[in-house]
Amino acid sequence: MLEARLKSLASVFPFNEYEYVLMFLRDRRIIKFEEYETLRSNYVSANKYLPLYELAPRVFGDTWGHKHIMDLDGRFKKPDKLLDPGYDGHYDLWIDGVRIEVKASRAVKEGEEGSLSTKALRYGSTDPFWMNFQQIKLDTCDAFIFVGVWVDRIIYWVLSNDEVKNNHHLSHQHAGGVEYQVGITADNIRDFDEYRVGSNEVGNRVIQKGQGGRTPPSP
Repeated sequence: MLEARLKSLASVFPFNEYEYVLMFLRDRRIIKFEEYETLRSNYVSANKYLPLYELAPRVFGDTWGHKHIMDLDGRFKKPDKLLDPGYDGHYDLWIDGVRIEVKASRAVKEGEEGSLSTKALRYGSTDPFWMNFQQIKLDTCDAFIFVGVWVDRIIYWVLSNDEVKNNHHLSHQHAGGVEYQVGITADNIRDFDEYRVGSNEVGNRVIQKGQGGRTPPSP
């Protein structure tokens, strides 16, 4: 009976097949409310970054991404003309004179249809995944922070401008365009191990990379 109903079930947020199954089990007294609370608590704890998959791309990349990096280290600042007289909106954050671009992407199961949240993956999953760090403009900053999000983990990679420019995974985002992209997949993620840092190391590594490979100011 339940299987047949699920095949014809129409879902509208927040009512979906999982809610339907839980109510069915509750109605049949198969699961107690206390057991449901434990199940819910365990799921939320194991998938604490899943809500980030529901954010619109610009909100995720700019609003959440920039604030998240600033929360990691109080030295990160939103740039302005007082910090950098040459600032004209061409990079995202500033720290000790280093200009930074922040790029964030969410790990999703490759080749599957559906919303981002239905394709979201746990870190270490054996499913093939794709993460695209895009709208990269070279020579506008000193260092890049790539933020990779899984439902249960956030990973940080810090690269200098030159390391991004010379990375063999860098490609044009659009033919003939000035913006680039870097794709991280299950097949090449180990190629980025040398750039990976812990959350408490991001600020110092950005300063190290940025001050060592500073680019000329934008005209």
